[in-house]
Amino acid sequence: MLNDEICKLREKLNDSIVSGQDYSITYKISVELDELIAKYYKKDINKKKKEKDKKTISTIN
Repeated sequence: MLNDEICKLREKLNDSIVSGQDYSITYKISVELDELIAKYYKKDINKKKKEKDKKTISTIN
């Protein structure tokens, strides 16, 4: 699931920072994490929009 992937990547990023890995590696992990978080929010927004649309349709009927 997307949540699990985000948690794993966040942990990987933290480990990278704490261990003092090369900045380019830390940056790459950070970008990957940002992309996953964006996917999560996009998915959540679409889900809420569908729920709102369902409520609107049921109110009309």
